[in-house]
Amino acid sequence: MKRGPELLRLADTVVLPGFVGKTPPDWLRRRLADGMAGVVLFSRNIASPSQVADLTAALRAENPQVLVGIDEESGEVTRLEAAAGSTRPGSFALGAVDDVELTEQIARDLGHDLARAGVNLDFAPSADVNSNPDNPVIGLRSFGADPDLVARHTVAWIRGLQSTGVAACAKHFPGHGDTSIDSHHGVPLVTAGAEELHEVALRPFRAAIAAGVRTVMTGHLLVPAYDADMPATLSGRVLHDLLRVELGFEGVIITDGIEMTAVSGPHGIGGASVLAIAGGADAVCVGGEHADEHTATSVRDAIVDAVIEGRLSEERLADAAHRVRGLALWSASAVHRRSAPTRPGDVAIGLTAARRALRIIRRSATAVLPLPAPPHVVELAPEMNLAIEKDTPWGVGEPLGKLLPGTTVTRLDASTATGGAVEAVLTAAAGRPLVTVVRDAHRHPWQTDVLNHLLAARPDAVVVEMGLPGRSDLGAVHIATHGSARVCGQAAAEVLAGDARL
Repeated sequence: MKRGPELLRLADTVVLPGFVGKTPPDWLRRRLADGMAGVVLFSRNIASPSQVADLTAALRAENPQVLVGIDEESGEVTRLEAAAGSTRPGSFALGAVDDVELTEQIARDLGHDLARAGVNLDFAPSADVNSNPDNPVIGLRSFGADPDLVARHTVAWIRGLQSTGVAACAKHFPGHGDTSIDSHHGVPLVTAGAEELHEVALRPFRAAIAAGVRTVMTGHLLVPAYDADMPATLSGRVLHDLLRVELGFEGVIITDGIEMTAVSGPHGIGGASVLAIAGGADAVCVGGEHADEHTATSVRDAIVDAVIEGRLSEERLADAAHRVRGLALWSASAVHRRSAPTRPGDVAIGLTAARRALRIIRRSATAVLPLPAPPHVVELAPEMNLAIEKDTPWGVGEPLGKLLPGTTVTRLDASTATGGAVEAVLTAAAGRPLVTVVRDAHRHPWQTDVLNHLLAARPDAVVVEMGLPGRSDLGAVHIATHGSARVCGQAAAEVLAGDARL
């Protein structure tokens, strides 16, 4: 077999690359015109909704049926709103409310925003059951720890999003919730047996498939119950035997970022891409970290070489390309049947959801709420995983300052939370209310240490937990937001300032 144009075109069809810039580079325009089927947008490509609409229009000028994917989960993982923070709470907050109609409404609202921007593939929702509270990469991205709750909200999200003509993507198959390693850096091990996996981790995926989800994203997970040697992304036993045959999924299987260490470490980016397609994946996401023409070309060429050398069958590659093109056709036809936005009623839906997700515990009979004066706020900022933009705004201090002018804020991280810094916080809060904001405090001993120090000196302090709720017996008042999206901070600030509309 020779390296002909049709083989190159087939290989380009299954590569979904990222790129640098707010406009399409020349190499991407050229490849789209030659048959590349899709791209992935990151926050580096986004300045404003109108700019994204112009960008996607430029992409469609080269390929009218281009797939434009984005990792927009709302809440903590946002690309469209990375600069200002999400106007919608994340999945965990929606799970805490447990109103499937609200979840569907949030997803539909998001879908309209994506569609207006020209995005037709969203790598959401996370269908992972977050059964391990120490999970470093899922956490608030999951609807919760109960498989039935996760399943019903996964279905609601898919129903809402796909009603707008934007394809949903259930991830990270076969379930990243019960892990303790971030697959950006290593290979997470899923120790559950096949029976437990069917009862817990796979239940939301079965529901998603029954609901007609258009795509499923693989997780870079080692699941010995199905394959003791290959991570799920590269495993035919997981992708073909389990997902295709046993669960009956007929849509597009998309890999998580193929340059992540869990799969690229042992095999290289090109080698992992070949193994993924051979194992049953249909599209390879690449470009989160290596967003250049050389990387996109090397992945395509590795796939072509594997076919020529007999390590990947041409039939498997053609099947993958056929599925990707089918998804593009579905999206193109969906433009003509998208439901109209229900604005202005949906304008405040994200803030309404965030307010409903709040859980407030008054632990002291003398606790004063709303705050009697502008407080000093200390926010303890942990290091986040690579799925979450590190510069995306979060916290309570900024919105509280607008409601209570005179509010002051200190932000500490693991490197700056010294004894002297904590004493400086206590000095700044002398004679005024103290609000301590934490984020997954149970996972970060340094946050717990700071919190204990502050509460020993100020038992009247308010504690706001913006991550997974751990201990609720801390502070005179404990507020759990179940998320760190901008609207979650706004909802908590309203309660603190006495402007609550719950």
